[in-house]
Amino acid sequence: MSTRTGESPSTSTSPRPRVLVLRALGLGDLLASVPALRALRHGLPGHDIVLAAPARLATAAAATGLVDRLLPASAPGRAVPAELDWDGPPPDIAVDLHGNGPASRGLLTGLGPRDLYAYGRPHGPVWRDDEHERERWCRLLEGHGLPADPEDLSVPPPATRSPAPGAVVVHPGADAAARCWPMERFAAVARQLHGTGHRVVVTAGAAEARLAASVAGLAGLPDGAVLGGAGGDIPFDVLMALVAEARCVVVGDTGLAHLATALGTPSVTLFGPVAPRLWGPPAEPRHRVLWHPDADDPPRPGDAHGDRPDERLLRITVEEVLDAVRALPLPGAGPRAGQAAVLRPG
Repeated sequence: MSTRTGESPSTSTSPRPRVLVLRALGLGDLLASVPALRALRHGLPGHDIVLAAPARLATAAAATGLVDRLLPASAPGRAVPAELDWDGPPPDIAVDLHGNGPASRGLLTGLGPRDLYAYGRPHGPVWRDDEHERERWCRLLEGHGLPADPEDLSVPPPATRSPAPGAVVVHPGADAAARCWPMERFAAVARQLHGTGHRVVVTAGAAEARLAASVAGLAGLPDGAVLGGAGGDIPFDVLMALVAEARCVVVGDTGLAHLATALGTPSVTLFGPVAPRLWGPPAEPRHRVLWHPDADDPPRPGDAHGDRPDERLLRITVEEVLDAVRALPLPGAGPRAGQAAVLRPG
């Protein structure tokens, strides 16, 4: 896959028809779109699939095996990019997997594609607010005649070997404070798992060095237990290997949770403010979801980008997380069928 920022996929000399997919968001968003990307790959054989996404996701996009080239595109937060560096002939098909508003549709329409797959068009699929992210984009493609399975979300394991095979991977960070379980609770989980003989590693992005070091220090973990952080982001192939060979992953509602799901690694995911029915893993015993919703019916929506931990997230206790880890099957054990445990009060 061509990933060089200065090389525009639109200038490719390939005679193959091109599909431009807009999904200029984060790692979790990319992995949640894997079933839709797979539907495009299978349903449009002979097409080049170009993904408009942040340049930092080039390696991750390549790792899915579903994208031919990446067109660097980004915007602050979850906004729509102001423009796309597409200066050749119009794409044959443009696919809006970014959102439901006129901004993303307009950005793609302005390129003059022969066809546009998007919500909000006359006689097309209708957007639903209360729908799982994977199902939403698969339904969009189904509406355009492409079979899509929202459960078909796996990515190939990497050739790279893990720096900590069999470890419990604890990831305390998230893109927003609203989805960050308290540092002290992550440390308590790590300390107890380490004390019972588990190898525990703490992962961190480049901006999470202090958080990861604090968790590891409070947990009494040995030197070398923090991966990433001060040295920059963990290279994606190494991160994939770490997760693929982990005993399990303990994480909030963030990209690493989606990576565990895509690789089939047992996981415990702490949800709040966003409900797992919208962003959670599939119903499999290897994934445990902790979620304490309000009693409201319909439930009160939370702010996934708020500046303080959501109260639903704060209802999750250390002992619940430890119980969920203990209940996980060993990696590779057991069938994929069955219901994932969604653990609630009482």
